[in-house]
Amino acid sequence: MTIDVVAAERFVHANARVLDRHRLAALRGRPADPVLTALRAYRNSDGGFGHALEPDVRTPDSETTCALHALEVLAEVGALGDDMVAPTVDWLAANDVDGGVPFVLPGAAAYPHGPWMVPTPGGSHLTFGIVGVLAAADLEHPWIARATEWCWDKLERPDELNAYWVKYALVFLDAVVDTARAAAVIDGFRPLLDEQGSVPVPGGTADERLTALTLSPHPGSRSRALFTDDQLEVDLDRMARGQHEDGGWTFDWLGWSPGQSAEWRGIVTLRALSALSLNGRISV
Repeated sequence: MTIDVVAAERFVHANARVLDRHRLAALRGRPADPVLTALRAYRNSDGGFGHALEPDVRTPDSETTCALHALEVLAEVGALGDDMVAPTVDWLAANDVDGGVPFVLPGAAAYPHGPWMVPTPGGSHLTFGIVGVLAAADLEHPWIARATEWCWDKLERPDELNAYWVKYALVFLDAVVDTARAAAVIDGFRPLLDEQGSVPVPGGTADERLTALTLSPHPGSRSRALFTDDQLEVDLDRMARGQHEDGGWTFDWLGWSPGQSAEWRGIVTLRALSALSLNGRISV
């Protein structure tokens, strides 16, 4: 199955944000400094990130989804030692609700946002992702310890876990130090997966689901134990078939504005190139 890498790169250069064009260059081995410069444009004086860094919440103010996205970018380019990280954790600690962080802050309602981007009670699944990413950072902070305990506590009640809770819980479980405890929890997720290794997204579009590669993109990670080689190969084939004639990939959740849709297409195209490269289908 042929993947047109040149067309994908042209799509990114034609359509993606400056940040994501620099991320593409870093994926190809170029220095990370331009990524960090572009990321700083989304940073606020309170230490958090906003300005639609996460395209579905378009407030200029700092948001938890944007903090996670920023940390993911820093991890991607090996820059979790950057001086942006500690103030971001301070900001997250300041927005702690019960050990975890909220999904969306109330101020986002005053700006364009996806219809699902609304506040929910208590800490959210984003906490798993944030703590999982920070596990690779050389940073000691009281909130990280508190949030880690929040994550373990939530995982003692797996009936609360829907698709995105599973996705970000796996980020956490792939990263935490306690290997045996993590492996046991991961194994308990098996009943949540269908025969393709996917989890449907409740309340999403008709075909929206988190597939094996979305749930476990990295070869050799603990979460790969949930999936068979056949499931992963089928999902890689699906991803390869997903390239559009314009060279890019698209997403299966709701496209609710032209700007949001264009930005997400750039991001998911970059994700597809990264996943296909990590899993041996292409070389970028």
